[in-house]
Amino acid sequence: MELNEIVRGAFEKAFPGEDFGFVRVVPATDAKFGDYQCNDALKFAKKLKMNPREVGTKIADLLKDESVFEKVEVAGPGFLNLTVSTEWLNAQLLNLQTSKHLSIPQIGVGKKVVVDYSSPNAAKQMHIGHIRSTVIGCAIDRIFRALGYDVVADNHLGDWGTQFGILIKGYRECLTEEERQNLTVATLEKCYVLSAAKAKEEDGIWKESCKQELVKLQQGDKENLALWKRFIEISIGEFERMYRKLGVKFDTYRGESYYNDAMPGVVEKLLKMGLAEESEGALIVNLEKDKLGVAIVRKSDGGFNYTTSDLACVESRVAEYDPERIIYITDDRQNLHFQQFFEIARKMGYTTTFHHIGFGLMSYQGKAISTREGNLIKLDDLLSEAKRRAYEIVKDRGGTEELAEQIGYGAVKYSDLSHDPCTTIDFNWDKALALEGNSGPYLQYAYARVCSLMEKAGVDFSSCASLTSGKDSASPFSVTTPSEKKLALQLLEFPGAVVRAAEIYKPSVLADYLFQTAQLYSSFYQNSPILKSEEAVKNARLRLCALFGEVLKKGLYLLGIETPSHI
Repeated sequence: MELNEIVRGAFEKAFPGEDFGFVRVVPATDAKFGDYQCNDALKFAKKLKMNPREVGTKIADLLKDESVFEKVEVAGPGFLNLTVSTEWLNAQLLNLQTSKHLSIPQIGVGKKVVVDYSSPNAAKQMHIGHIRSTVIGCAIDRIFRALGYDVVADNHLGDWGTQFGILIKGYRECLTEEERQNLTVATLEKCYVLSAAKAKEEDGIWKESCKQELVKLQQGDKENLALWKRFIEISIGEFERMYRKLGVKFDTYRGESYYNDAMPGVVEKLLKMGLAEESEGALIVNLEKDKLGVAIVRKSDGGFNYTTSDLACVESRVAEYDPERIIYITDDRQNLHFQQFFEIARKMGYTTTFHHIGFGLMSYQGKAISTREGNLIKLDDLLSEAKRRAYEIVKDRGGTEELAEQIGYGAVKYSDLSHDPCTTIDFNWDKALALEGNSGPYLQYAYARVCSLMEKAGVDFSSCASLTSGKDSASPFSVTTPSEKKLALQLLEFPGAVVRAAEIYKPSVLADYLFQTAQLYSSFYQNSPILKSEEAVKNARLRLCALFGEVLKKGLYLLGIETPSHI
């Protein structure tokens, strides 16, 4: 940000030889303190045991010579209150609107990031519990791409393990010939439930048969392997149908099976490095010194687990992509697993940055999501209900089913993304679909209002780029009123909001920014006549409205939410 550099330069000029990398300019908490504030004179004064107000005054005297600022004041024990000039503000708005990426800094160019998210289990229908990993992961994926990172979006499917022995046995003996011929994920799920129930019978014969089918699969039996591949293909086809509805795309679908052959080698490496040791017939990595307990990497029966699989996955990803970081999005009940797995990976010498976004669980209209309680809503049913309810809202306005999908699906996504990922959330239809308040439809409606305004003005967003605020104007922007200025200053914060959302892995930061910006736009719209103003004022305000529309559309896109032009 240009202001950071200017203020930092004043510190460096006043106190040569010191490191001022910590100096930051932030938006003022209250308009009475100006447009921006810098409180770092206090931090520096404390370091040198100086009077902070003297430090602040020295910096302020230097900044008063900068044409960027209309006013620089020292408040309290050394706070710097900064009011920018109208000329600077208008120029910055023009830079924002004409820049290639809406001024989003391309800090990720040349860096690779793997984002591991969604990860449903094969042969099961996706349900409401999958929504958080999927929409949070998609937003993180899009935000990092917007910052210039080369992102690999990977869906780490649950496509291996004991459930497939149960499935194969059930497929052969629990389904009709017609069901086998017209196999769907729903049928596979039914098959698993029936077979698993039989496996619990006291005589244990069915359970033993399931184990034998699993062993045959693991040993590469052609028939079982062909069935397994068919189950996976059908599952991915169903998942992709759901992802198309949600606007989610993956670069790779690499489940547990992809790393199956590499796991013995990972264990051997851990043994050679002295990281693994035997304990009661199993192999473990003792992390008690790191206060992370004990991680099993090979079970007493010789089988492997998620820790081994994830280490094999890292080995593969580092070899293929050499990523700067790998991001995992799962629920927070897996926090310990990821802490252990990351620590082992570091001890093995991997220098890639690992981050786990652990999200809280979701309840549905006040009730915990539970198979036992019959409250496990299928994702397909949830999205169908979202579309139905949205259509009820828009049909009287001539809205189409396509529009209902855009609003309904956007409402479901935003109701999740507007919360900090680490919080538990309760999905509520009334809140999600509200046209007022912090909701997806509210933001979509704000964008549609801009489109309607441009339509009434007889221009579109692209033609707004040629509008000027007056004859021979140096900038087509002309901010004059307080409501215009508040909106303008907020729009300039868009690139920073995208960066902050990436830095702390929270799409909610961007969602909060968009909601606040939409509120300021609403205030500006109510207090600033546009179409009835004289030509120069009208053009300048239309340009500001258009820029708001562009920022809102881009921001919602990064959250995976569509922006219909009419609602």
